[in-house]
Amino acid sequence: TSTDAYHITSPSPDGEGAARAITEALASAGIEGSQVGYVNAHGTGTELNDKYETMALKRAFGEHAYKLAVSSTKSMHGHLLGAAGAVEAIILAKALQEGFIPPTTKYGVPDPECDLDYVPNEGRKMDLAYGISNSLGFGGHNVTLVFKHYEGR
Repeated sequence: TSTDAYHITSPSPDGEGAARAITEALASAGIEGSQVGYVNAHGTGTELNDKYETMALKRAFGEHAYKLAVSSTKSMHGHLLGAAGAVEAIILAKALQEGFIPPTTKYGVPDPECDLDYVPNEGRKMDLAYGISNSLGFGGHNVTLVFKHYEGR
């Protein structure tokens, strides 16, 4: 988690707070960023959030950001406010379990500043070891969860 307290409703324009949440979550999990294959993005579909979350992913993952599958399920279920993080964590767990990345639906005109693989409009099969889920809230409250594919029964 991190709190950047940049603004009551706007994310930090350099993505620092979100990037810090990501890097600290990876360190806490004891893994390298290169082990992550999927990001369930906070992805509100707003110009500021999507641009700054993209910046945060690039800052946290470096060149590996371009190898990540990134999608926002809010495009299907809407913003569930306080329940969003929990629902998106469940979706991440299912993505790891099923080996299927949910799409970012209603993805239309790409923003040139948002140049990662956002899994547009159609999900895909993908073997995954690790995935993360970002929740980037008002006031700079940033949380990243790291999940691992379970190899057991």
